[in-house]
Amino acid sequence: MKFKNIILLILISVNALFAQEQIMVSGIVKDASTGLPLEGATVSSNIGRNNWAITDSKGVFKITTTIPFNLSVRYLGYTTFKTDISNQSQASALEIKLVNKGNDLEELVVSGNIGQDIKKPLLGVSTLSIKTIAKMPTPFGETDILKGLQMLPGVSSVGEASNGVNIRGGTTDQNLILLDNAPIFNPTHMFGLFTGFPSEAVSSFDLYKGNVPARFGGRAASVLDITLSNPSLDKFKMSGGISVVSEKIRLDIPLIKGKMGFMVAGRGSFNDFLLPIFAQKLSNIKAKFGDATSKFYYRINTKQILTVSSYYSYDFFQTELLGTVNNINATATQNKYQTNNVSAKWSYAINANNNIQTVFVTSRYRPDILLPELNSANKIIIKQGIDYDQIKTSYTISKKKHAIEIGVDALKYGIDPGRLLPGSSTDITALSSPKESGLESGIYLSDEFKIGSKLAVSAGMRYSMFLNLGPSVVNTYKAGSSKNELSISETNSFTKNQIAKTYGGFEPRFGLNYAVSNTMSLKLGYNMSRQYLQQISNTATPLPSSRWKLADANIKPQVSQLISAGISKETINRVFQYGIEGYYRKTDNVLDYKPGADFLFKAFPEMEVLQGLNNSYGVELNASKIKGEITGWVNYTYSRSLNQINEGPGLDQNINFGEFYAANYDRPHAFNASVVIGQGKHHDFSFNFTYSTGRPYTTPQGYIDYKSNIFPFYNNRNNARIPDYHRLDFAWNIYNPKMDPNRRFKGNWAFSVYNLYGRKNAYSIFFRSENRVLNPYKLVIYGVPIVSLAYKFTFE
Repeated sequence: MKFKNIILLILISVNALFAQEQIMVSGIVKDASTGLPLEGATVSSNIGRNNWAITDSKGVFKITTTIPFNLSVRYLGYTTFKTDISNQSQASALEIKLVNKGNDLEELVVSGNIGQDIKKPLLGVSTLSIKTIAKMPTPFGETDILKGLQMLPGVSSVGEASNGVNIRGGTTDQNLILLDNAPIFNPTHMFGLFTGFPSEAVSSFDLYKGNVPARFGGRAASVLDITLSNPSLDKFKMSGGISVVSEKIRLDIPLIKGKMGFMVAGRGSFNDFLLPIFAQKLSNIKAKFGDATSKFYYRINTKQILTVSSYYSYDFFQTELLGTVNNINATATQNKYQTNNVSAKWSYAINANNNIQTVFVTSRYRPDILLPELNSANKIIIKQGIDYDQIKTSYTISKKKHAIEIGVDALKYGIDPGRLLPGSSTDITALSSPKESGLESGIYLSDEFKIGSKLAVSAGMRYSMFLNLGPSVVNTYKAGSSKNELSISETNSFTKNQIAKTYGGFEPRFGLNYAVSNTMSLKLGYNMSRQYLQQISNTATPLPSSRWKLADANIKPQVSQLISAGISKETINRVFQYGIEGYYRKTDNVLDYKPGADFLFKAFPEMEVLQGLNNSYGVELNASKIKGEITGWVNYTYSRSLNQINEGPGLDQNINFGEFYAANYDRPHAFNASVVIGQGKHHDFSFNFTYSTGRPYTTPQGYIDYKSNIFPFYNNRNNARIPDYHRLDFAWNIYNPKMDPNRRFKGNWAFSVYNLYGRKNAYSIFFRSENRVLNPYKLVIYGVPIVSLAYKFTFE
């Protein structure tokens, strides 16, 4: 009798429980930017197996579940929305707005291993929104992504006009820069004066300088993943602007409302006719650049999306400064750089938790040097090029506690190191370096999951393989000797597509995040990567025309191992965020040049370089204020980057006698501060201040007087430093307070002063022989304040 009563009591309790908490949840799902309903979105509850629904043509859904529960909304191409429902009032008349992954992020001031990823098991991930960068003061009023990144901890450059950025003491070629999955080999215009990306077309970008996700491979230091914004699917939009340097425009063209659209953006600079106004000596300088990008977006159905992106970049620069190239008698040096990229991505949502993506990429980079011949209409051309073709596919599985990704990729390299085309000249002989070919492939598996309520884990494993392919000629050198023509012991020839050398190995990556509280976490990470494509140069910052080289039998791939640890903290109201992160990176087989090295038209560049070890380490401190009238951040970085090159006892087998020396990008101290002072909707002010230790350079340690000529004597490389760098910038953004907020056409002005107090920062130190004495001089790029005024507009 007692047993029956107990059973009856349990049944009554269960029935009462369900009767009390089982509810019908309904709502609508919309696009956050357009407000349009999203048909085909998957809405699910974590209670039960069948508590899910698909939104109808009006974006409406209904599901039955019990309180409390976790509500998830997924839609292909949009960020997944999740919320906890703890009472019935929260579950009534839900209006859920999904953010398109290709549209602008919320205006984060800055996030680097803090803030939005307090609970993420990743370190060294930095994000800046385009809106934040647009408010920063820049030279000539150009919105500049790379200069914005240089305000973050661990990111630097060798000077005002440098080709790319240096991440945690690494070289510029150790950064994988992707624009909608396609690689960018020359990320700047005008030798580094301006970023090569059209900011109007970019929605977001992530810089991975610590834990690099397993889906990325091929670079030793970092990944800069840039995403182009999707076109508007609702209405026609136009935006653009004009500055001292360039003119720009962007068009969003809906083709089928809610399903298909096209975005195109372009920028051009054709104002070099103004140069003689500033200085007569600039009258023979010609400088033009332009870039264009487009994106086609097609929502095939509720499960499939197709996007096709393209990018074109062009640079032309002419100077009367001549370099010695095979005794060519030229009147000027003309540099012409072109990039043509196309990428296509197909996404297929099998269901709410399973997704497949396949990407096709083709890239063509062509840096040419043109030399107009004296007393002739003929131009002698030095052609170089990189061909890059890739296919990759990934399969993702989203579960309650796991985010699993499996993928494979393969890419084909074709390298043209250099060809001298004499044209109609009869005095110049055609020359060419042997072309190179290689195949790189990878397979990876990653998972993000939680262990308990406090520990989050990101674990990934990538296996990469590289095949150096013929046709090629490979030398074998005597063991222990310097690589030169006298030490060749054997020569082998390989036919087209024959494997000449194979490299490969596992690349483990993991990150741990322990949540001390809701506002504080401890992190630890490890990252290993291999780099098979490298840039070789004998300058502090490689030029866009510097030679790219594949790993082969005599030049090994770089192998980098990074360990990092950090603390992330934010205040309860999320107004302030703090972070500290330390790292140590060891990179094997880094390249440095032999004294007097020349890479142009060299069939065997291994005779001109040496390989060794790089040790980079440092600590980065960051503090941000992301809400309120005054927002911004300050950060300080202490870091070192040291090379040890020692292939043998010979003077041409080591650098600095095999001892550690400061790498070109070693800048121990760096401090950055960026502040935006909001003044309502009408205008705001912003200030940037940056300070860093001067980079190393090589100064003569003595002089030789030979036959009435003075020659410098160099013993140790990078034995001195240029003066420390510091600069203050100011910007005033005006948003036209009298304009009707409902007006379709809106415009705003940006007034900026770059280098406010006119600091004459040295880009480099050079020596000039004067009265039988070599005197040092500073090369200064921006030695005065640069005042700019730019106008930007939007039409919707």
